[in-house]
Amino acid sequence: MTAVLNIHRSILGQPWRWRGLAADARDPSFAPDDLITQLLLARGCPREAIDAHRAPSIRAFMPDPSIFNDMDKAAERLADAVERREQVAIFGDYDVDGATSAALLILLLRDLGLEARPYIPDRLMEGYGPSGEALVRLKAEGASLIVTVDCGAQAFEALAMARAAGAEVIVCDHHKCASELPEAFALINPNRLDEAEGAAAHGHLAAVGVAFLLGAALIRSLRARNFFASCPEPRLLDLLDLVALGTVADVASLKGLNRAFVAQGLKVMTKRRNIGLNALIEASRLTRAPTCTDLGFALGPRINAGGRVGRSDLGVRLLTTCDPAEARAIAAELDTLNEERRAIEAEVQLGAEQLSLSRGNRAVAVIAGHGWHPGVIGIVAGRLKEKLGRPAIVIALDEAGLGKGSGRSIPGVDLGAAVLAAKDAGLLQAGGGHAMACGVTITEAMLDTFSDFLEERLATRVTEAMGERALLLDAVVAPGGVCPDLVHAMEEGGPYGMGWPAPRVAAGPLSVIKADVVGNGHVRAIVAGDDGRSLKAVAFRQADTELGAALLSAPRHRKLWLAGRAKIDDWGPRPAAELHIEDAAWVD
Repeated sequence: MTAVLNIHRSILGQPWRWRGLAADARDPSFAPDDLITQLLLARGCPREAIDAHRAPSIRAFMPDPSIFNDMDKAAERLADAVERREQVAIFGDYDVDGATSAALLILLLRDLGLEARPYIPDRLMEGYGPSGEALVRLKAEGASLIVTVDCGAQAFEALAMARAAGAEVIVCDHHKCASELPEAFALINPNRLDEAEGAAAHGHLAAVGVAFLLGAALIRSLRARNFFASCPEPRLLDLLDLVALGTVADVASLKGLNRAFVAQGLKVMTKRRNIGLNALIEASRLTRAPTCTDLGFALGPRINAGGRVGRSDLGVRLLTTCDPAEARAIAAELDTLNEERRAIEAEVQLGAEQLSLSRGNRAVAVIAGHGWHPGVIGIVAGRLKEKLGRPAIVIALDEAGLGKGSGRSIPGVDLGAAVLAAKDAGLLQAGGGHAMACGVTITEAMLDTFSDFLEERLATRVTEAMGERALLLDAVVAPGGVCPDLVHAMEEGGPYGMGWPAPRVAAGPLSVIKADVVGNGHVRAIVAGDDGRSLKAVAFRQADTELGAALLSAPRHRKLWLAGRAKIDDWGPRPAAELHIEDAAWVD
């Protein structure tokens, strides 16, 4: 494949290539497309689906919920609970996906006249997923129906205990399933191995997306029973702000239905209907309509902070409260907890990076440490994965030598499947996840064996995936071309996120006029091109890398190509564009 700008090895040691299958203008059949069409095609959108992807709507992408196994059975059981005014408990995971999934069902049931009880396990005391003790206790306290969201697909023992106690449990999950399923009244999961092709095609949904489909099935069931003859039908679409937040925060692939969820959810979010979400936006100091980036880097981390270093139920309480004063108080507490999380994360990150240097260049970096806070290991694993360029699992060991771990993978390496295989081989006490992320529970004595297992299973694939690494570009522009008009035009191809990457441009040739280190190892630079235009650029967390060194020491006469994301800088008197640098290459 032809290298863009003839760059076969950049400063960070990678080739620059066009994203997707770039058309060749020398081909007689070549027909240039507009910028948005090019962006969509490069992300795998079929040409016949361009119009639907330009403005993704729920109507265009929504499947019939009945195509999923157990969906109708679960919806009918929930409809029974609504009509009988039963006590229903919603058992959610402690992360953003779990909080938004639980909040969505609670708010929907509230609109149907049923006040469901939320239950979010304590991350440190109870661990991930439903415990048998908690489910049995909920039953004993009066819950005739329990719905687990974002967990339960691997809860064999817990669900068996619940069944023995007479509890009816509906599982609404998206994590990988084993060939056998746990005992539940109904188990809705597009990643069930027995799903038909149409349902399995939605395996990229976050749990909150699956919960939305369950909500649609429930409303349809009640409609068939003439339930809404005496009360208004809830507007399920009004809950899409929660679906968008959970989908982005869980790093779900923004393809197909997820694109519609996020595109429409952002529109709902601008109306500020959810009192708690509105308070969180204000606590995050956002003065404009939230973007996809804000969901992942401003709102999501604050909700996560409750489960990581605070009280795990704060997120659900915030998203379901009807009291503005309570919402402001919870949002402020989550903001404070998020600052504490940052400090804890920095300490664990430093320790993990130091240990990774002594563990060798294994296919998957399995890094464990005593005394690390288990609430930040997922974030640290993600940072370590980015730094090493390969999958990483970070494990917090307690005093008894039991470790809770979280892993993050790279494109093309299914870490969740490898963890399930390790669990089946008896190496883990618990484990599960999906292609890009996983969770494990492991004893300290099994760490080396687990690492060896991953090495044997994934070494070849990791090597291939790393060898396939290249910086993918969507456009090459002159320095003056990095402008607000370009940014706004490219935004029309969004929403962008996992599986639907934001556009990346190369700009140049450029000279570095000034560069310095700011903040937490960021390199800030003023660059200028031959067209006489100057541009502000930032390379985040690159001060101690080859890229950072090149920017800081580049002589004025030496020209560079810079590659990265064009963004809007709102700090000045009027919006301007800046470049968030991801790589650079010297001009020959």
